[in-house]
Amino acid sequence: MAFSTQSKLGDLLDNPQTAAILEKHMPGISTHPQIGMGKGFPLAVVANFSGGLITPEMLEAVDAEFAALG
Repeated sequence: MAFSTQSKLGDLLDNPQTAAILEKHMPGISTHPQIGMGKGFPLAVVANFSGGLITPEMLEAVDAEFAALG
């Protein structure tokens, strides 16, 4: 399964490789108090509601690393 910023946040956090990438670029995302509300949405959608905590640059960086996973 290929992952991207269009993947559901819950799927990304459930996969150890993609969760590590998220934590690298977005420290604390997996333990954020409101993370449960966003797990059913694509990461890119969650970013729109993050109040600037997830920036376009962060999305680009994680998308590039997800693509490298194959």
